[in-house]
Amino acid sequence: MTDRSRRDVILAATALAVGATATGSRAAAPTPAGKASFPPVVHHVFFWLKNPDSREDLAKLIAGLRTLAGIDTVRGIHIGVPADTEQRGVVDGSYSASEILFFDDVAGQDAYQVHPIHQQFVADCEHLWERVVVYDVMAVAP
Repeated sequence: MTDRSRRDVILAATALAVGATATGSRAAAPTPAGKASFPPVVHHVFFWLKNPDSREDLAKLIAGLRTLAGIDTVRGIHIGVPADTEQRGVVDGSYSASEILFFDDVAGQDAYQVHPIHQQFVADCEHLWERVVVYDVMAVAP
């Protein structure tokens, strides 16, 4: 291989690497064939109820969370309760319920925060919880 062709290969490889990472922190990570792909911005919220043994309060919270699917910038929603998985020191199952919302971008998540449906959810349900913890996440390239 000549110095010229070696240089061309190195330049081409560099261009491919830069192109592959150019969208890095703004794009959702690629997924293997047959796996679900998710929008890049995730809003994960954990709720601890004031009355953690109240099935009625949990049902009210879950009903309220379901209304958030009606917000146009929400691309997906997952509502759940702690899974009955193996007890390990790193697993915190002390919360009552959680919700995960998916957004295309931070602007979509910002719009969600001030949307009337979200504001109504807070007004209707905030009396149910004693603690809320939020994790907002941006996908990174693998």
